[in-house]
Amino acid sequence: MPTDETTPPSSSSPKKRARRRMTGKERREQLLDIGRTLFAERGFEGTSVEEIAHKAGVSKPVVYEHFGGKEGLYAVVVDREMRRLLDMVTGALTGGHPRELLEQAAFALLDYIEQYTDGFRILVRDSPLPQSTGTFASLISDIATQVEDILGREFKNRGFDAKLSPLYAQALVGMVALTGQWWLNVRKPKKAEVAAHLVNLAWHGLDGLEQKPRLIGHRRS
Repeated sequence: MPTDETTPPSSSSPKKRARRRMTGKERREQLLDIGRTLFAERGFEGTSVEEIAHKAGVSKPVVYEHFGGKEGLYAVVVDREMRRLLDMVTGALTGGHPRELLEQAAFALLDYIEQYTDGFRILVRDSPLPQSTGTFASLISDIATQVEDILGREFKNRGFDAKLSPLYAQALVGMVALTGQWWLNVRKPKKAEVAAHLVNLAWHGLDGLEQKPRLIGHRRS
C-alpha cells in the first residue's frame, strides 16, 4: 500500500500540532477528487502532477506512489465516472411502458449531468490515452446495449424486424447524450422539459410530434 505524508501542521496553532495523518485510502480519494476537478476544468494536458500535489498538500512522489503518474490517475477517474453513469442508467430502468423506460433512461443521463458535472465534462472529451477504452463512444455503446433489449421486445410486439434494435438503440442513446452535452452548458429548459421533448421525438418521430409533450411516468423534475 502506498505510503503517505503527514499533512503539514497549521501555522495558526501555537503548539503547531500535526493534523491527523491521512490513511492511504483517504489520500487516494483526496487525490482522485482533486484530479477530477482539475481534469474537468483544464483537460488532461492542462493538468500537471505538480498542481495536483500542491492542492493536496503533498509532494509529487505521493501522487506517483498512488497512481504511477498523471495517466494512472486520469484512467481511474474516467473508469469511476463511466461506471457511475452506467449504474445510474441501468438502475433507472425499472420497467413499465416502453415509453416510460425511455423517460427513465433520459432522466438518468440528465441526472448524472446535473449531479456529476465534472465527471461528464471529462467523459465527453476524447481520451488522451491511446490504450484507454474509457471513451464516451464506448460508454454510449454500453448504455445502448441496455436499451437494445427494451427495443427488441417492443419491435417484436409491433411486428418489426428485431435485428434493427441495435441500430435504433445507438441512435436513441446518441441523441440523448449529444443533447445532454448541449444542456450541460445552457441548462435551459428545465430537466423534465428536456426529457419530455427527447422522448417525444424518439417515440413519435418528427411526423407525429405532440405540440405539448407530456411525461407519463412518476418523474416530474
